[in-house]
Amino acid sequence: MIKVENLEKSFGRLNVLQSITLSIETGKITAIVGPNGSGKTTLIKCILGLVKADKGSLYVGDHLLNGDWSYRKDIGYMPQIARFPDNLTVKEVFHLVKDLRGTSHASDEELITGFYLEKEFDKKVRTLSGGTKQKLSAAIAFLFGPPVLILDEPTAGLDPISSSHLKDKIINEKANGKTIILTSHIMSEIQELSDRIIFLLEGKIFFDGSVDDVLGTAKETTLERAIAQMMKGNGK
Repeated sequence: MIKVENLEKSFGRLNVLQSITLSIETGKITAIVGPNGSGKTTLIKCILGLVKADKGSLYVGDHLLNGDWSYRKDIGYMPQIARFPDNLTVKEVFHLVKDLRGTSHASDEELITGFYLEKEFDKKVRTLSGGTKQKLSAAIAFLFGPPVLILDEPTAGLDPISSSHLKDKIINEKANGKTIILTSHIMSEIQELSDRIIFLLEGKIFFDGSVDDVLGTAKETTLERAIAQMMKGNGK
């Protein structure tokens, strides 16, 4: 479980996170969504320890974030845009992350096989298409079987077959009891995968509930239209 208590973060005069309190459950897929500038990226960076909050507390499992970054070994992170050393081959990238992690546990290489990344092993990163880089990023996020997965726009740039394969993997990891945070601008994807939606707006929690809650409140059949209707009703 991830627990956030009264989290605040400002950049100069801009209040990016305003007293955010929430709990992200184990064995669930929680979507954190909102328009650009809503604070979702800053919240995720706080969880990852890439941004230090001004106030409040943040727990990953039983670990209170206080400057000790050892908890990161329990997180698999797939950024929206992954960057790897251009001069390395795909195979060398996998060796590099394994050496950095230094774990003796068996790797979860299901996505390597499912994405046919073995065929790309000898190619330099600089020669890869955007979609193949996305596959590489996804495979690395799941590689060490982390209990927490943070997936930022995971299917962006993927072809339909690869996208479906990744979604199946995400659903399977949920069934295995993982804590999963998902962000996406594709509302149909959020509707398909998520158990819960946390919608941020101007640094505050605008809505927190299930997909059915959102649809029922707005009396719509699609999540995209439901959220648009709710924001119109709030004068946004």
